[in-house]
Amino acid sequence: MKIVVTVKLVPDPSAEKRIDPQTKRLVRTGVETMLNPYDEYALEAALQLKERAGGDTTVTLFTMGPEALKETLRKALAMGADEAFVLSDAALEGSDVSATAYAMAQALRKLPFDLLIVGGLTDDSSTGAVPGALAEHLGLPCVTNARKAEVVDGRLQVERETDAGYQTVTLPLPALLTTALTFGEPRYASLKGIMGAKKKTIATMSLGDLGLDRPVGASGSKTELLTFAPPAARGKGQTVEASDGISGAQVIFDFLKEKKLV
Repeated sequence: MKIVVTVKLVPDPSAEKRIDPQTKRLVRTGVETMLNPYDEYALEAALQLKERAGGDTTVTLFTMGPEALKETLRKALAMGADEAFVLSDAALEGSDVSATAYAMAQALRKLPFDLLIVGGLTDDSSTGAVPGALAEHLGLPCVTNARKAEVVDGRLQVERETDAGYQTVTLPLPALLTTALTFGEPRYASLKGIMGAKKKTIATMSLGDLGLDRPVGASGSKTELLTFAPPAARGKGQTVEASDGISGAQVIFDFLKEKKLV
């Protein structure tokens, strides 16, 4: 079985975030990057499936981003992935969700797989829209928020989280799966894994390899950021002393009513 996991390199959460006022894009140059935390759960799911399936099962990483950041993928390779592919091209800069999903889908067509696993969100944008768009472009059945997954008799069996509990879903392969944060704590890379990752392949793809029939980047995006502003500074909290619970509840209700929240 061939498993592909999409990953994204995002700015370190502890780093200061800035948006370039000219391009209106998040400044990534000079900012330390890390593997998107949600993608670590997707990779853990893939590695668990690989361990249970055995045989010639492989886990391939795929990411879209600057080629200079590809060495950050060594951590994911050290966790147990077998190889990695990077789609990198200056013409991709400024791609929104639509253009990103389209470019990724065309690149993923070059990588044969039985199962595509995608993190449910990214730490830098959190739209959650790319997995569904990928499934649409690739014509794949898609199941989200998986907390358990198993391949039985060539079909994918999934327990997916819902607001009321969980659902059991069975679907044919190839398929797309997104993981919940309850799938299993991502493993740490072992010393052996770290040493072995240095020898694993990280191949680079460009738009010239894909033969796209529509533009990507800013010109191929369907959304445009017109303006932005930092959030207003949080004001001081209001302290109210109430003689009893009923009067205290009334004060809270009046405050919410004033803010048109009830």
